[in-house]
Amino acid sequence: MSPATAAADDLPAEEEGKGGRSSSRQEEANVLLAVDAAEGGGAWSPVGWFRMLGRELHWSFVAGVVATYGASQGLGGGVMRVASDYYWKDVQRVQPSAAQVYQGVTSIPWMVKPLWGLLTDVLPIAGYRRRPYFVIAGFMGVVAMLVLSLHSKLHVLFALLALMAGSASVAIADVTIDACVAENSIVHPHLAADMISLNGFCASVGGLIGFSISGFLVHAIGSQINLVFLKGALGMLAIPSALVILAGMMIKDVHMPNFPYELAHMKFVEASRTMMATLKCPEVWRPCVYMYMSLALSVDIQEGMFYWYTDRNAGLSFSEGLIGFIFAVGSVGSLIGVILYQNILKDHSFRSVLCLSQLLLSLSGMLDLILVLRLNLKLGIPDYYFAVIDEGVSKMINRIKWMPLLVLSSKLCPPGIEGTFYALLMSIDNVGLLSGSWAGGLILHVLNITRTEFKNLWAAILIRNAMRLLPLALLFLVPRSDQNSNLLPADLLPEDDGAQYQMDNVELTSLTVDGKSSTGSLHQECKNQDVVENDDDEASLLANRS
Repeated sequence: MSPATAAADDLPAEEEGKGGRSSSRQEEANVLLAVDAAEGGGAWSPVGWFRMLGRELHWSFVAGVVATYGASQGLGGGVMRVASDYYWKDVQRVQPSAAQVYQGVTSIPWMVKPLWGLLTDVLPIAGYRRRPYFVIAGFMGVVAMLVLSLHSKLHVLFALLALMAGSASVAIADVTIDACVAENSIVHPHLAADMISLNGFCASVGGLIGFSISGFLVHAIGSQINLVFLKGALGMLAIPSALVILAGMMIKDVHMPNFPYELAHMKFVEASRTMMATLKCPEVWRPCVYMYMSLALSVDIQEGMFYWYTDRNAGLSFSEGLIGFIFAVGSVGSLIGVILYQNILKDHSFRSVLCLSQLLLSLSGMLDLILVLRLNLKLGIPDYYFAVIDEGVSKMINRIKWMPLLVLSSKLCPPGIEGTFYALLMSIDNVGLLSGSWAGGLILHVLNITRTEFKNLWAAILIRNAMRLLPLALLFLVPRSDQNSNLLPADLLPEDDGAQYQMDNVELTSLTVDGKSSTGSLHQECKNQDVVENDDDEASLLANRS
């Protein structure tokens, strides 16, 4: 019996019915995919997969994912990763612990993703809920990157503000496309894992291209990195933002010409009430706690590793080109993680995949320890080759861990405020990442790891690896169900559980009319679900404590 089958046996009869309907839709999608693959000349080919998703979800949605995840987050994120690391190290000349904190500060726009989600859900612009926000995000990115590219060195405060503006651009585009993903996950629950795989695939391929370009440019420019490469790289980041603008103009969006803007305040209030009511459901808040803790406990010390990689005296003295290539291999590893998840792991239960990925994450961290202690040389493996292997394996496992968390988040979004609630869940994840980043900065500071001193770096790695095992004690918070099942209470799902989902029927106007009764029924449903699962939860809690 597979883990997915075992999880299905634990579901109430009603959930089994939903799982059966999702299974039949999954079979239909598999038939379409097989037909497209046959026409494309190969079984289960990526071309057939893209064509199936384009037919089921509309081509403009797929194009929006490619622009947002592939160009903006993948390619742009790859270039920004290399550029920002060298910017803080060689231009601003800050300590690794400070650089770790600054990297966290620039991610603050991701902490307020619910605000962007709330805007795109309840405040259409010119009658559209999604298109204008893509355009606004793109323009913000273009302006921020052009401003940075025109100055070789800014004061730290202004540099942080400019980088935060660029980060906000990516975050707004991300939350808007995630709202589209959440909507489609309700209409097509059997394709939720495929959509997350599409996101991860585009991000990995884009990252591979971005890191490869950045490494080539740094290697070609050489000693002029500070004055030329940073300007050129940051200026080039305006291109992905321009593609986001183009995607926003094309994406399919329902026009609402008579939207009651005078009720916007009431819609904000009702949306907030619905979010709070949803968060009170144990099916929702327990996974949220796990997602935050698993990310916060996986502390991040990557800035310490980067400074050690590039130090010419106490470190490995890797060149800029080699650093770019190492990160590019990391994107290949991330892509392999997407492929493994899509073909092997997506039909297994949430708990089994997260347990496996967390164990592998801790074990993979030992590769850093082997490299820092130079044990790889005793094995006859040069530092550079071992660093490449380390990066590829680490990114692959990180992607495998991240994928089920994204699927889980997409399954917890109530209709009508998909963008807001998915953004709330993602902000919880990002707060977890920020906590892990700042905790890593604190560890680097306490262990006195500086720009030139790395003798305690092995201890930081060992602490990080040990902390990565702690989330295993919290797996009882994750649903037992497989990744193709609906997780929300029935009252929050469309009446026919996946019929054609008309956007004008889930506008928050309906919340304004009967928000009180909807919230009340939601509370009752949560209570009922809590009673049904109370015994199992207590047993799981006791088992984990023992």
